[in-house]
Amino acid sequence: MWQTINRRLEKTLPFLTPASVAAGLWLSEELRGYAALVPWLFAFMTFSGSLRLRLADLKRAFIHPGPIAAALCLLHLVIPLWAFGLGHLFFGSDRLTVIGFVLAAAIPTGVTSFIWVSIGRGNLALALSVILIDTFLSPVVVPLTLLLFAGSAVEIDVWQMMLGLFFMIILPSLGGMFVSERLSNQVNERLAMVLSPFSKLALVLVVMINSAVVAPHFGHASGRLLFMALLVLVIASSGYFLSWMAARWLKFAPADIIALTFTGGMRNISAGAVLAMTYFPPAVSVPVVLGMLFQQVLASIYHRLLEKTYHLSSGGQTPSIGSAR
Repeated sequence: MWQTINRRLEKTLPFLTPASVAAGLWLSEELRGYAALVPWLFAFMTFSGSLRLRLADLKRAFIHPGPIAAALCLLHLVIPLWAFGLGHLFFGSDRLTVIGFVLAAAIPTGVTSFIWVSIGRGNLALALSVILIDTFLSPVVVPLTLLLFAGSAVEIDVWQMMLGLFFMIILPSLGGMFVSERLSNQVNERLAMVLSPFSKLALVLVVMINSAVVAPHFGHASGRLLFMALLVLVIASSGYFLSWMAARWLKFAPADIIALTFTGGMRNISAGAVLAMTYFPPAVSVPVVLGMLFQQVLASIYHRLLEKTYHLSSGGQTPSIGSAR
C-alpha cells in the first residue's frame, strides 16, 4: 500500500510542487503563521531521505573519485558562477535578487535526486556518495560560496548559517544513516517505504508555507516577476545540461553520466528557501521559491532525454538500490 501511494506521489510530484506554490500564494494569510514548522518538516524530509545512505557507498565511489570531484565542482563553482553572471547581467541593480539566484544554485544537491537516478538506471552508488559528501560539506561550502559571490552586498552571518545547515541537514542525515546501519536491509527498506509518502507530503507543506511567507513580494511588478521566473528556469535547466555535457566531455560511463546529470541539476531547494527566509531579507527568497516551480518538471524532461539517448528501457546497467548499499 505504501509503495503504491509513494509511486503515485512520485508521478504527480512534477505537478504537485507548482500547485503547492500557487496554493501558498493563495492562502498566504492562513499559512504564514506556520513558518516555524518549516525547519522541523525539512529535518523529517532529510531524515527520511537519508535512510538509504550508508558509509559503504563512499568506499565504492572513492575507488574512482573523478565523477565525485566533477559533481562538486559543478555544484559549487561552475553553476553558481553561471547563476551569478546571468543574475548580474539582468538584475545587476538589485543585489538581493542576484543573491537569490546564487543561493538557489549554491545549495547542496537534493536528496531526492537519487529517486531520479534510480528511475533512470544510473549509478546509484555514485549518486548516494555525491549526496552524502555534499551534504556534509554544505555547512562550510554554502556560506563560503555566498561570501565569494555576494559577501559585499549584504552582511552574512556565516556561523549562524553553518549552525542552521547542521541542524537542518547534517543532524537528520546522521540520524537516518545511524538507523540505516543498525537495521537490516529489509527492515530499513520497509521503514523508508512507509516514510517516503509522508516525506513528499512534508515537501508539499514546506513549499506552500515558504510561498505564503514570500507572497507579498510576488504581488509587485508582474512583468519583472515573469522575467525573473524565466531566468530561474534557464539557470535550473542549465544545471542539468551543464552536468550532462561535462560528464560526456570527461568520457564518463553512461550510468555515471545519468547520476551526474541529476545530482548536478537538482538542488535541496527547500533548504535554500529556509536559509533565504532565515538569514536574508525577504527579496532573496523569491528566486529560490520560483525554483520550486521547475525542479521536478525539469527532472522529468531530462529523464526522457537521457532515456532516448542511452536507451534506458533496454535493460538495467547499474545496481539496484539494495545492491548499491
